[in-house]
Amino acid sequence: MTVLAVVFFAIGSAISGAASSMPMLVAGRAIMGVGGGGILVMIEIIICDLCPQRDRPKYLGIVMSIFGLAMCVGPLIGGGLAEHASWRWIFYLNLPVAAVSLVPLLLFLRVKYKRDAIGKMLARVDWGGNTLFAAAVTSILVALTWGGTEHAWSAWQTLVPLFLGIAGLGLFLWLESTTLIEQPTMPLRLFANRTSSGAFGLTFVASILTYWMAYWLPIYFQAVKEDSPTQSGISTLPVSMIMIPFSILAGGGVTVLGKFRPFQFAGISLMTIAMGLFSLLDIESSKGHWVGFQVVAAAGGGLLLTCTLPAVQAPLPEADVAIATATWGFLRSFGGIWGIAIPTAIFNSHVNTLLDQGRVSEEAVVNALRNGGAYALASVGFIQSIPPDIKQQVKTVYVESLRLVWQVAIGFGILGFLITIIIKEVKLREDLETDFGLVEGANNSSSSEVAAESGRGVVESKAEKSVTGTA
Repeated sequence: MTVLAVVFFAIGSAISGAASSMPMLVAGRAIMGVGGGGILVMIEIIICDLCPQRDRPKYLGIVMSIFGLAMCVGPLIGGGLAEHASWRWIFYLNLPVAAVSLVPLLLFLRVKYKRDAIGKMLARVDWGGNTLFAAAVTSILVALTWGGTEHAWSAWQTLVPLFLGIAGLGLFLWLESTTLIEQPTMPLRLFANRTSSGAFGLTFVASILTYWMAYWLPIYFQAVKEDSPTQSGISTLPVSMIMIPFSILAGGGVTVLGKFRPFQFAGISLMTIAMGLFSLLDIESSKGHWVGFQVVAAAGGGLLLTCTLPAVQAPLPEADVAIATATWGFLRSFGGIWGIAIPTAIFNSHVNTLLDQGRVSEEAVVNALRNGGAYALASVGFIQSIPPDIKQQVKTVYVESLRLVWQVAIGFGILGFLITIIIKEVKLREDLETDFGLVEGANNSSSSEVAAESGRGVVESKAEKSVTGTA
């Protein structure tokens, strides 16, 4: 499955790069999404199959630090390609990366798994639940996109898709709780204890805040500081430089201490503080300010990258590790959707409000900024094309709209802190209980040797053994 996911990602990248129409680009992106989602989840599942619970965080810390690095360096690379080459290279760049990664996967990845016919595997996919969920989320995103821009928030064009989407999510949860689906995408038993459900919630909120920061800091740098796309990427480098060591620190700390709650509280607190600090950014903010603010945010984000999955898995039996890890990865990606959609809706709506108040005196510029135009035109090219007296007015609109965006993010940070309170510290298991792991003799190693390397694990083939206790 891991190899197949990489292949899908490469195929989707090739189609997207060569796209000659929007439908072709959408199809390529969809295939990329299937592959990318599979890569993220399968890597984490493999680590869980190889390492006992207590040792997983230190390895996940390395993996998640790379994830954080990619998300923060991506704008730098993408901005450089968009500015100096072609947007197609954003996709073509994935092809050599996929090719290089396939070599060690094919040569060295030797893990146990239960072989089954492709038809039987496809029959177990929750097609109904996945379709319903995708339709519900799409409907809500349409409402968030239209609200305050194309249509008023009180208009039926906004309310109908919003209510249909919410109803669809409710129907999805009901469907997942029934026996109609043999293997539901998101079985509700995973949320039956407060620790796992709280950790899922914290993962969702942390992802919202991470994407919130990653997507909206470049808007500030390009529209307010007049950075080029490449310079904007350089300006956000403090995030990736700080997030990596703090992600590894949290992973190693959870392994050594056997506790995840201290890192969760520290992480969400730092991110909440950072959102408040970002709301102070304006036209005159110095480099020391925006670099320092990013350091605080990145430290919090790095800590949260690796301390939520152990909390999800600790109260659950090892038989649920794969589905719990997949659900955790799904909620992380799902949070990213809202981390982009919610602030975009807030920003566009507030820009319209300020324009209605006459904050910009040039009618042509007002028309260009309305209904999402400010977000689309947030670039140094647009800003520098405006006369100096109007430019100051436009920058003020950007600053005030961004301030509201960051202030709303503070609320999500507080929500994450409250969710963290309900999470209980559960002892991380030191024994590896799985029927999977490395194939005996592969790479001169075995599952027991991998566990022994951690200093405390022993392999037991008891996949159905459950962990008792209240969480």
